[in-house]
Amino acid sequence: MTVRRVTLKICSLRRLSNDEIFLSSSVFVFYLDVSLQKNISGGRAQAHRSAQSGCVSCFCDSRPQKFFPERSAASEWVQDQMMWLRTLLLLGLVGRLLDLCSGHSPEDEDYYMQELLSREHYRRVTADGPSDGRQTPARAKTRSAASKPAGGSDSASAKSGSRKSEKNKKTGKDGGGDVNALFSESSDCPPLGLETLKIDDFQLHASTMRHYGLGPHRGRLNIQGGLNEDDMFDGGWCAGRNDPLQWFEVDARRLTKFTGVVTQGRSSLWSSDWVSSYKVLLSNDSHSWVTLKNGSRDLIFSANREKEIPVLNTFPKPVVARYIRINPRSWFASGSICMRVEIMGCPMPDPNNYYRRRNEVTTTDNLDFKHHNYKEMRQMMKVVNEMCPNITRIYNIGKSYNGQKLYAIEISDNPGEHELGEPEFRYTAGSHGNEVLGRELLLLLMQFMCQEYLSGNARIRRLVDETRIHLLPSINPDGYEKAHEAGSELSGWSLGRWSQDGLDIHHNFPDLNSVLWEAEARKWVPRKFHNHHVPIPDWYRSTNATVAVETRALVSWMEKIPFALGGNLQGGELVVTFPFDRTRSVTTLRETTPTADDHVFRWLAFSYASTHRLMTDASRRVCHTDDFAKEDGTINGASWHTAAGSMNDFSYLHTNCFELSMFVGCDKFPHETELPEEWENNRESLLVFMEQVHRGIKGVIRDVQGKGIANAIISVDGINHDIRTASDGDYWRLLNPGEYRVTVRAEGFSVSSKVCSVGYAIGASRCDFVLGRSNLSRIKEIMQKFNKQPISMRQRLRQRRLPNT
Repeated sequence: MTVRRVTLKICSLRRLSNDEIFLSSSVFVFYLDVSLQKNISGGRAQAHRSAQSGCVSCFCDSRPQKFFPERSAASEWVQDQMMWLRTLLLLGLVGRLLDLCSGHSPEDEDYYMQELLSREHYRRVTADGPSDGRQTPARAKTRSAASKPAGGSDSASAKSGSRKSEKNKKTGKDGGGDVNALFSESSDCPPLGLETLKIDDFQLHASTMRHYGLGPHRGRLNIQGGLNEDDMFDGGWCAGRNDPLQWFEVDARRLTKFTGVVTQGRSSLWSSDWVSSYKVLLSNDSHSWVTLKNGSRDLIFSANREKEIPVLNTFPKPVVARYIRINPRSWFASGSICMRVEIMGCPMPDPNNYYRRRNEVTTTDNLDFKHHNYKEMRQMMKVVNEMCPNITRIYNIGKSYNGQKLYAIEISDNPGEHELGEPEFRYTAGSHGNEVLGRELLLLLMQFMCQEYLSGNARIRRLVDETRIHLLPSINPDGYEKAHEAGSELSGWSLGRWSQDGLDIHHNFPDLNSVLWEAEARKWVPRKFHNHHVPIPDWYRSTNATVAVETRALVSWMEKIPFALGGNLQGGELVVTFPFDRTRSVTTLRETTPTADDHVFRWLAFSYASTHRLMTDASRRVCHTDDFAKEDGTINGASWHTAAGSMNDFSYLHTNCFELSMFVGCDKFPHETELPEEWENNRESLLVFMEQVHRGIKGVIRDVQGKGIANAIISVDGINHDIRTASDGDYWRLLNPGEYRVTVRAEGFSVSSKVCSVGYAIGASRCDFVLGRSNLSRIKEIMQKFNKQPISMRQRLRQRRLPNT
């Protein structure tokens, strides 16, 4: 008799339940299938049955072997072969043999080629166009992603394994490296979080990369590159080679229902790189991959036509897997393979993952977590006003270019009136219409303060009773409507940023820095020119000036109400910036340019950043290029990037208000499912910053009759920046703890000075002044009272000489 075939089988272990003993998946069961066949065709049939048994078979020798006249001789031969195989296993040569049988490359070959040969996908990818739809036995039978009606039975068939393995796929069992792609009815899913950094760098992989700065960790939607090309912080993932074998991979770390992909090109000032079409592959183990199909052919998605506008491709039906790959098929002819990506998907329920559930950020606040368009924003403010009519008031400060009113809400124990000694505070948001997070945070803040006030929260009640708070959630409603129409993932980095007439509202204020610095250079300060309340140039107020109507409304609002502290909420970063925002030298792009109150501004910035959940976290990933966590989440505006005419600089130089910018999130327009977490990130910071308006000194400047003196100048020794009293004579001067000599001047009154102390506890120190009339003002008052004019000495001498002549 003839031994026609000696077969070595490697049977993969099934998944073990929690009650079974866990065995490593690397344990193999080796056995010899000695087939005693009479002819070669019988041997082939046996080999085919072995391939269907669920084991990967390696036929290392199919030639006829020696004859054994008796069965005992055959048994001895089999025992010898088993001993030989055990010896090979102990020597570590079996793995080597298996690599050769399955076509794996030796370890000393090029790693790039090993990667290609070890992936089943790349053994069948063609250079151009879709594949012929053939699948290998390991892929089994998957439902097609073609454009069939929901519930259709059409599928891309392939050679399957045994009936048992087919049954496992239908029941949802994972047979080793099979994808187990489960389709369901179409549904909307939020982004996984590449842009919001919920997906960390270790979950992003790629076939190759040009250099580290263009690695897969940079392939995040809307990520921005630095000014310098090819540095550590470039604007996207770029493959090391331009061929159809490249891929970008995301590991969701759990089964996820994937519904779509959003792509952009590379963010660069100097290069134009984007992908124009791609395939999508899915896997459960990152080794065996299934390509989304269009009938029997691979489904190829059309991608970008330029590098900035995001393009969303939704899958015909959602598919469940853990890993997803994007395989570029074509790209810009004058560029290279570069992408920024966001994946749309819903994580599947995983009750056994205690760590994930324990670390999820949830909120207990019963608020309206959604994006509000203009009509819904007005309705929400109205609802808050109706819930708390005694502490709220809705008003508008003007209109936008398209005629939409700029609504604000006042929260105070006596809304509508400025109370003597009560400081005025403001939050604004939405000067850039596409930076939506700040807008929603202010809508959530007004709901929260109303609810907590009604529930008797002592902290909120004290804040409302002692402060007049103004919230302006949308400075640029026209720009917001553009971004909202596109959607949170498709508005890109700049759609809706500017006003309807194309102006950046936040940097559309008069440049008072240059006016003050020129006066200082000519030594006009303080005798001829004040170091505060710098007047607005006449050209800026003319009708022909390039000034947005929204900016004019803001200037009028800021001049009308004596704000002491303010914050404008922006997006796209995690940092708090403080004045000055412009460098003194026009040719310098970045340079620390402090104000006279730099120490106060730094404390105010730190009060917000330090109470934010992420800003000062040294372990967090940078949003784009700058690691602000090293600076405690704060930075001088001019040392980040210079910009003339900012709202912060104008507020400081033209009014009493200390204004800062809070960049509250890496994602300018987060999906509404992210709003609860973003609220938790910023809630405490929003409250703490408001409380800082009560730090420093406050008081009332009166005359001897007890009447308040308006426009009195309050100076602090050692700080070259003064403030002025409001119309009732009250003032608020933000200062850090310490002792300060304060001097008060007013026209027609004598100068008064005293030492005022500021403590560490929240609550401004009282520092009142009573000013008496100056001698010159008394003389003028007497002369005006009796309708007489002073006569100079020369006129008196002339009158005496006239009678003699």
